[in-house]
Amino acid sequence: MLIDSWMIAVLIVMTLCGAMGGAGLKAYATSRRRIHVLMGLGFYGTGALLNILLLKFLPLTVVLPANALTYVWTLFIARFAFKENVGTLRWLGVICIMGGLCFLVL
Repeated sequence: MLIDSWMIAVLIVMTLCGAMGGAGLKAYATSRRRIHVLMGLGFYGTGALLNILLLKFLPLTVVLPANALTYVWTLFIARFAFKENVGTLRWLGVICIMGGLCFLVL
């Protein structure tokens, strides 16, 4: 199956929305500001809708494993937005995830 570039772009945006949703809820847990929970839920909802859209064009065996990209975004958000310490093994895990996704999607 040939995957068009717009489908890959939507996959990337979908997973980024999932990671941003988690970041919004993490921010709410520490600040208790309503905007953070609204942002988190909004991004999660957008990601879910994009997931449904993609399932109309791509097989489940591509869309569901591609959700692993959310972990990659989450690692970067945790490191750079929340200043969390990210160990070497987690970075190696990101490399493995990216390699696996290339085999699945490209």
